Amino acid sequence: MPLAHGDHGRGDHGHGDHGREDDAHADDDGYEELFADHFWGLVRLAALLGADDAEDVVQDAFVRLHRKRRTLRDQGAALAYLRSSVCNASRSRLRHLRMARRRHAQLAPPGTAGSAEHDVVHGEDVRALLAAVAALPARQREVLVLRYWLDLTERETAETLGIAVGTVKAHGARAIAALGRRLKDEEDA
Repeated sequence: MPLAHGDHGRGDHGHGDHGREDDAHADDDGYEELFADHFWGLVRLAALLGADDAEDVVQDAFVRLHRKRRTLRDQGAALAYLRSSVCNASRSRLRHLRMARRRHAQLAPPGTAGSAEHDVVHGEDVRALLAAVAALPARQREVLVLRYWLDLTERETAETLGIAVGTVKAHGARAIAALGRRLKDEEDA
């Protein structure tokens, strides 16, 4: 709890360095609370969007927010800024990973498969759903994750992704239809 001016804590009564502590708390602007309340949820968001280094993506987003927090026109928009940063960084990481995988595929022997531990950990239904979501175009995947995992409204999703509400609706409908077809096809197979 921040010390108020005149409350010196340990009985210093005017001695010590409480002024710097007061300034640090006054300077906080809710940043620490925002971090504590949303860090792990944003990590899950980045992971669902396909970032292989989800914690790093979110830490970078918080660093960018910290640098820009005084220049934000609306201090209440910090969470939306973070979500948008995480989406953009995850998209960039996926592009980078695709390039790296292409290079690796050229060097890897044919038939290289994932680890047995990975296959054991994931159930068949979850694996099928995640594969279907991963196969969606990036924007459709982002809309699904923001709308149905984060439970954002269409407007919040649009603001996070920097697109129109109608575009969110269209991408969402296409994504759900594609998931339904793919999961039905796998079920029938």
